[in-house]
Amino acid sequence: MVVAVAGLAVLPLGGCGDESGASGSAGSLKGKSYLSTAVMENGKPKQLAPNTRIRLQFMDDGRLTADAGCNSMGADKVSTSGGKLTIGGLAITDLGCDARRHAQDDWLAKLLQDKPTWKLAGDKLDVSTASTTISLVDREKAEPDLALDATKWSVDTVIEGEVASHSMGSEKAYLTISGERVTGSTGCNELQGIVSRTGDKLTFGELGTTLRACTGHAATLEKAVLGVLKGEVGYTIDSNRLKLRSPNGSGLDLTAPR
Repeated sequence: MVVAVAGLAVLPLGGCGDESGASGSAGSLKGKSYLSTAVMENGKPKQLAPNTRIRLQFMDDGRLTADAGCNSMGADKVSTSGGKLTIGGLAITDLGCDARRHAQDDWLAKLLQDKPTWKLAGDKLDVSTASTTISLVDREKAEPDLALDATKWSVDTVIEGEVASHSMGSEKAYLTISGERVTGSTGCNELQGIVSRTGDKLTFGELGTTLRACTGHAATLEKAVLGVLKGEVGYTIDSNRLKLRSPNGSGLDLTAPR
């Protein structure tokens, strides 16, 4: 099964750099990502779906993204004045989720649209409505970035222009970079080759692969993986997530176990 979703278009946070919350300033949120440590609802701890956390990310360019463990959300026309996050619109991807994570997505989307208050104290951020408080901590403190080298990065999502797709079994495709060597799998064939790095760029030489015949989704995945791992690509690491982006807009999102 392949699930495809259109890319999110999210607009800048209005006046984020100059507005203050109940504690701290919105300017200090910029460029930061926060992960939930606890959720209280109606005075009681709320249990999130297994293996999920709430993530709020305030981008350097003023955008706000969020997720509750499945779909990604993007808010536009967000104001942080008066100690409130006021959202003028919310775009949500449409990945297939199990019922509990789907309900959790809906819950977070509603909370973000209910003009929650925010309070920043050091590395800790609280986002609250009348009935609910999400306590979060700076992601860099909670989950430091994994090293690029010697980490097994498994493919999670294939990016083609404005479309992101996830194929069942895509995690069989993976990369491991060690110095100037890259090894891994396309999900069908093993691969190996040379890679160099300069700043936030990786440059892949011609890769060698085994010659197993690939069909169906495996063939599609292999073509996408080899298409990205060609020449120069940009890379970023956020916690246990590696993003590779080619100049033409194609790319791979990969994850690694912590």
